[in-house]
Amino acid sequence: MTARPVTNHIEEALYDFFGFDQFKGNQKAIIESLFEGRDTFVIMPTGGGKSLCYQLPGLMMDGCALVISPLIALMKNQVDSIRSYSDKDSVAHYLNSSLSKTQMRQVKEDITAGETKLLFVAPETLTKEENIEFFRDSNISFVAVDEAHCISEWGHDFRPEYRRIREMLDEIGHQVPIIALTATATPKVQSDIVKNLRMGETHKTFVSSFNRDNLYYEVRPKGKKDYTIRQIIQCVKEVPGESGIVYVQSRKAAEEVAEALRVNDVRAAPYHAGLDPKTRSRTQDQFLMEDVDVICATIAFGMGIDKPDVRFVIHYDIPKSIENYYQETGRAGRDGIDGRCVAFYAYKDILRLEKFLRDKPLMEREMGAQLMQEVMAYSETTACRRRFLLHYFGEHYDEKDCNKMCDNCRHPKKRIDVKDKVVAALKAVKQLDENYPLKTLIEFVLGKETKQMKDYKFTQRAGFAVGKGEEEVLWSSIFRQTLLNNFVRKDIESYGTIKMTEQGEAFLKKPVKFEIPIDHDFEKELAADMRVAADDARAVTLDEPLLVALKGLRKQEAKRLDLPPFVIFQETSLVEMATRYPITLDEMKNINGISINKARRYATPFLVLIEKYVEENDIDRPLEFVVKQVANKSKKKVNIIQSVDRKIPLDDIASGNQLSMDELMEEMVSIVHSGTKLNIDYYLEDEVDEYSMEETYEYFMQAETDDPDLAFQELKEEDVTIEEIKLIRIKFLTEMAN
Repeated sequence: MTARPVTNHIEEALYDFFGFDQFKGNQKAIIESLFEGRDTFVIMPTGGGKSLCYQLPGLMMDGCALVISPLIALMKNQVDSIRSYSDKDSVAHYLNSSLSKTQMRQVKEDITAGETKLLFVAPETLTKEENIEFFRDSNISFVAVDEAHCISEWGHDFRPEYRRIREMLDEIGHQVPIIALTATATPKVQSDIVKNLRMGETHKTFVSSFNRDNLYYEVRPKGKKDYTIRQIIQCVKEVPGESGIVYVQSRKAAEEVAEALRVNDVRAAPYHAGLDPKTRSRTQDQFLMEDVDVICATIAFGMGIDKPDVRFVIHYDIPKSIENYYQETGRAGRDGIDGRCVAFYAYKDILRLEKFLRDKPLMEREMGAQLMQEVMAYSETTACRRRFLLHYFGEHYDEKDCNKMCDNCRHPKKRIDVKDKVVAALKAVKQLDENYPLKTLIEFVLGKETKQMKDYKFTQRAGFAVGKGEEEVLWSSIFRQTLLNNFVRKDIESYGTIKMTEQGEAFLKKPVKFEIPIDHDFEKELAADMRVAADDARAVTLDEPLLVALKGLRKQEAKRLDLPPFVIFQETSLVEMATRYPITLDEMKNINGISINKARRYATPFLVLIEKYVEENDIDRPLEFVVKQVANKSKKKVNIIQSVDRKIPLDDIASGNQLSMDELMEEMVSIVHSGTKLNIDYYLEDEVDEYSMEETYEYFMQAETDDPDLAFQELKEEDVTIEEIKLIRIKFLTEMAN
């Protein structure tokens, strides 16, 4: 398709349309290839400027460019972006199921009138006969297939409808060039894309470096939910007000992490398929407009957000493939400024993901298992993470260039010489006829007498059990290093079997010193982290003189307000104040046991005392903050609160929640302590004698503690039952402590 005369001045057009005075990387060569009428394949990492490779020629060429894209939200962002550079909205449109018939008619009229230069369509849109007929009669300049990795079954985001694109284009019938673009494609996926789209013999492939040198990669051991969420909150709090994404596997986790962040004063929102389209769209807009700082999104429900200033990407759950991981971390630092990528890893998560593969067809099961093995290898490696990622995508990289931009290079582990073991590992590959994957090779050298080892008589081969008695993590490290150093290669076509290379054969003939760090054993590291955390907690010095002063002030305030001291603040809260030194209302509400209302009501004199004490004693306050726990509002607690609001009898609430009356009252005390008021006067009127009410209320006003058993010892002579005391205690705490 011929272009306007300005094609000889691509730089001029770049400036005219987008205001840039120079291209990045391969952009100019890619655009020139398209102008030459060649099919063009572009592999460019996220943030490298893929979109411009079809947007600029689309604006310059005669006719309308068809851009096939999988995400409706991403289409809208792209269209809005292109329109922002033009004086007419008709310059770019999208055609998908979100449009009304009237809107679709307008889009087609603009294309026919020659006003639309770029049309974004979902692959499903191409399958409709009316659209095929319309495109057949339209002036199409070229076809762009964005997110082209969706074509390959080996890709991380395979979509069957993407494999029909070539078939649909044949039906449309225009002889126009195709440009396929992706950020993540292994050599196998690249081959699939070229074959499926039947790119011509003269097609050109442009591969940009996968290296994102402004991203810092880090993997941490994943512990229990509270531990991991606490770490996430700390990561986010280190860059207050910055944009970030937290990826999780489940909708529930998206909601819980977002809520925990909100409780800790981070503007966060969940994003998953369980939300209605309006809510999802609003959340995206709030994120783009910086009304929300952190999005907690499910991995399965990808966001089409192109935001340049995302400063961090956190994976609460490890992704299913390296491609997924690379693409999701690639959302950070698109503006070229540093971004941080933190992933939490636990081997049990891999086991859980493997369970989901059990019911899949054999081929899909084997592919999925291999992809997860790669994720495991990346997570557990102590080698340069950047080198690992780039090697996975077929790019050579020297770890010396990492510049300490991954945790393993910044905090290197001790290295050991494993020359003899590398020789044993390479011999094992040959002893098993270069026909088995990594897992089998490791079992072979460790001497594991599995069914496979016995059935195939591997136990009788030389080299079996050469590493018996040594740790599996050591041999995993050795085999992975042979891959990274190109002594062996992984044959994707035969499901990851390990084959020798010339370099490997050369090493066998003339072995040399070979030092490696041993891979992470995250279960041990997590146990060590937990011990350190416990030691740190014990090491935080309680300021005894301050605690004495705080207790004195509490007593003074209790007299002034005519309240028991425990109503103002529990002793555990005073101990934490004497450890953390809160001096603002915001910091005080992060002390456990203190809600925002309690802080507003009672905290001011305590804050004044602490601030004065800190100044007079020249104290360095601890920089770390207290992670505020989300109020424990399980379904049961929410049901209790709602039932009390509806004035349902307490015995009915207890039986409805499968609780005894005692258990219900303990739940209610817990609810009240977390800052929620429970008005149970409607129940007390019928169940508690007025004299018992007065006696018990008066007792709690004078008491040192709200312990109901102590109250019963004092009041049993007054014929007040323990159940009445527990009920009145709920009323007292609701009215006085909140």
